[in-house]
Amino acid sequence: MALIILLFACGFISGNCSEGRGSYIRVAIIQNAKTLNISIKGFYDISDLQTGQIIFRGKNLRTTATGYKSGISLGKIAFNLPEILLETDDTDAIIINGRRFKGGMKLVKNENLQLSAINYIEIEDYIKGILYNEASHYWPMEALKAQAVISRSFALFKMEESVLRDYDLTNDIYSQVYGGRASERMRTNLAVDQTRGLALIYNGKLFPTYFHATCGGHTEDAARLWQTDIPPLKGVTCSFCQDSPHYNWHLVISLKEIADKLAGAGYSIGDLKDIKIAGRNDSGRVIDLILVSDDKDMHISAKDFRNVFGPNVIRSANFNLGVIKQDVVFEGIGWGHGVGLCQWGAYFMAKQGYNFEQILKYYYPGTNVKAI
Repeated sequence: MALIILLFACGFISGNCSEGRGSYIRVAIIQNAKTLNISIKGFYDISDLQTGQIIFRGKNLRTTATGYKSGISLGKIAFNLPEILLETDDTDAIIINGRRFKGGMKLVKNENLQLSAINYIEIEDYIKGILYNEASHYWPMEALKAQAVISRSFALFKMEESVLRDYDLTNDIYSQVYGGRASERMRTNLAVDQTRGLALIYNGKLFPTYFHATCGGHTEDAARLWQTDIPPLKGVTCSFCQDSPHYNWHLVISLKEIADKLAGAGYSIGDLKDIKIAGRNDSGRVIDLILVSDDKDMHISAKDFRNVFGPNVIRSANFNLGVIKQDVVFEGIGWGHGVGLCQWGAYFMAKQGYNFEQILKYYYPGTNVKAI
């Protein structure tokens, strides 16, 4: 059956996210997919984001979205546009690939006919959709409130610097882990509500409020990892996380597997014979490693080494290592990049009676919590 090209307009969207940024944040929940399974219960509108006009209205949708040369199709209905916005009267009615999301959903087609789904969601609902994934809902309320404030602050900061992009954040560990409506819990929602609109400020400005699971005794200076050099992110001593379940880690991996993994990432070392630590910084973390083969020695930063293997494999840059026969044995402390708030440190601070503002001031010296 031939595709129906929808070119008519039914009016302008009223009061929804297509009229402007407002308090909505744009989260890329799926990127570069061949197809998307979409389900909507109830009435919905589809809008042209360039003009703000509604180009289709319907009720109850269950279909597959695909990209084609001239635009985006939803089943047998095609839109001659590179991007469209789906919105509903019920803000909890859109399901993408089996997961329910609040707010609106923008579909974008790229030049390879792949689709990305970008959730337009009110900022407080977004924080509710990530908090459970970043901290257990059983944690002390003051630790959850601290996490809510820094997650909100990080999101607002990313909104400021991403105005020229299609989205502000992704929904993974490289931004913040966002799971939509399915990730909400009563206690984490309460922590968001009790800190509504609060953000962490330094010298009157938002800044990237980085956080990690366990620092291992000292948080890291952000300037050693990224182009961020401000006093609140220079690092502090932390004695609170020593009882974290992630304080110590152990890993055994063969020299051959390390060489193969590095080669796949563009670091061709040949027959790897040894690995040595070249230096540490003031926080105790490894700066560089020396890879030794028969032909050459190669330096690689600990940051890049972690990225090659993944942050959940080499859990931190604070480790010792030894080569035993054909294996490398890592003994490390901490989990994460180490910058900003130590989540397990915040947990134990809250258990000792510190409130969320005291926790934030400890890990981000010189900052203030403000209503935005």
